[in-house]
Amino acid sequence: MPLLKLKFQPGINREGTEYSADGGWYNSDKIRFRKGRPEKIGGWEKYSSNTFLGVCRSVHDWRSIDGVAYLGLGTTLKFYVNEGSSYYDVTPIRATTSAGDVTFSATNGDATITVTDTSHGAVKNDFVTFSGSDSLGGNITATVLNQEYQIATITSANVYTIEAKDTDGDEVLANSSDSGNGGSSVVGAYQINVGLNNYVQGVGWGSGTWSAGAWGDKSSLDASAQLRLYSQDNFGDDLLFNVREGGIYHWDESVGTGTRAGALSGESGASDAPTLALQVMMSDVDKHVIAFGANPISTSVIDPLHVRWSDQESAVDWTPTAINSAGGVTLSTGTTIIGALKTRQEILIWTDAGIHSMRFVGTPFIFQFTVVNEGISMISPKAAVNAGGAVYFMDRGGFYVYAGAVQELPCSVLDYVVSNLNIDQSFKVFATTNIDHSEVTWFYPIGSGETDNTNYVTYNYVEQLWSVGTMTRGSWIEATTKNYPLATSVITSSDNNYLYIQERGHDDDGSAMTAFIESGDVEMDDGERYMMLSRLIPDFVFSGDTGSASMDIILKGKDYPLDSLTTLSTSTVTSSTQQSFIRARTRSSSIRVESSGSGYGWRLGDLRFDMRPDGRR
Repeated sequence: MPLLKLKFQPGINREGTEYSADGGWYNSDKIRFRKGRPEKIGGWEKYSSNTFLGVCRSVHDWRSIDGVAYLGLGTTLKFYVNEGSSYYDVTPIRATTSAGDVTFSATNGDATITVTDTSHGAVKNDFVTFSGSDSLGGNITATVLNQEYQIATITSANVYTIEAKDTDGDEVLANSSDSGNGGSSVVGAYQINVGLNNYVQGVGWGSGTWSAGAWGDKSSLDASAQLRLYSQDNFGDDLLFNVREGGIYHWDESVGTGTRAGALSGESGASDAPTLALQVMMSDVDKHVIAFGANPISTSVIDPLHVRWSDQESAVDWTPTAINSAGGVTLSTGTTIIGALKTRQEILIWTDAGIHSMRFVGTPFIFQFTVVNEGISMISPKAAVNAGGAVYFMDRGGFYVYAGAVQELPCSVLDYVVSNLNIDQSFKVFATTNIDHSEVTWFYPIGSGETDNTNYVTYNYVEQLWSVGTMTRGSWIEATTKNYPLATSVITSSDNNYLYIQERGHDDDGSAMTAFIESGDVEMDDGERYMMLSRLIPDFVFSGDTGSASMDIILKGKDYPLDSLTTLSTSTVTSSTQQSFIRARTRSSSIRVESSGSGYGWRLGDLRFDMRPDGRR
């Protein structure tokens, strides 16, 4: 019998069953399509061996006028500026006590220190740095106390606990001589409240995390009781960033990485600068700083539909006058702003009920606002991205593209993504681009409960093909100041996370990376007859360490569409394999191509099989 060449339709199709995907690809992991051919995606490695605290869901890169490349990283616990291989803690200080307001007490044989500070305003896991303390008299020395601590528990609005440590981070137990209170000169510098790593749907008792507040307290839906999301943009050499539902902060590049960021409203010359917002952005054409969902002037409460902007080329002047261009508008559609994105000559603003276009038009109105779509929103504040001259975004029911008008993207994996999505944690969804491969990717959580982004769906906007897979990431940027994209890990067990260089090499940070693609069912005569497969002719292109490259071609079979697939044969092929002899009899088959080695990539050509009709004994 002549060899039969199997040519599968490019792209993953999960809109039906494996049986209905006859002639196409049904499942994949860490696979992309290039010119219609499936290939293994690029690997990743650590950007630095150093770690940062907390899960990072916001990364921004920029370069100063003197050529220094920076990264801003906003995490659940801290805010960092990266330069070189180091992460510098520039988390703003929200409050500093007067000398003597803080006192300590210790218990013999215990590392727990009780801290008393009236109306401290802290939440569990907040960071506070003590200075000016005296020894408590024994093991709890001034050196032990005068350092940064993470708050262990909140006892009341006036009391919390920390765990005593030495300067190496090792536990220190109090002894019977530790009877002092730290003296009258103790000062506590409190960093801004930390956020959660999970989205909270509402307010009330039990809606926050366990032990986040005092017994019987209810959670309020403020920045510290909600999933921690940051927005960032650079204002020249400096960095502006906003805690969603919290403050707007400014880091001055000229003072260096050893200085913390400060509240924008507290900067020299600040006039009516917003103190709360949902998102901050720098308009690239007219150089206004824009706050979305900000507190209006003369108020201290967020209006979730209010958009404010500063005077042109000023980050601090927000007071509208006859001689400047500061101003504000309240949007007319929806109840809250979900997110905003800069596009070519306009800014798109998604509310929970529609999409607005914000365009710079100059005096006297400065910006013009137009409703471009009603009824379609965005699933999360970071679920939209610019790519290929258009904006791609995800809503709860589908994927869309905006290029002057909103259109739904035909998606061959839509039901697979939406049916597995953890809708309760959908605010973790984020979109990113991979320009070199003409791809837009959304990372999303699946299942139920407090799950994180473990899955992704990718759209090749040039070839209009979809693929799916698994990878745990908190954020990802194209990183114009770097040679490769950058992404962040999601490690919650220790709160120590890494920044990864993506699309570099072929491995999972030095370990083997498993990648596979699996076809839908293959039949002869629409399944009327059984088939006998006796030989396989592989067709691959390997890259990297081709000497160690190998692939497994796994043939699975079943007799009826609702049967479970069983493995019929496994052929391991290398760059020198000419053919592989197999023996398999089935009514319908599925072909899985898989690699699990390290140091190499691959691209699949056309597989050929010696296949003939056969009976069944």
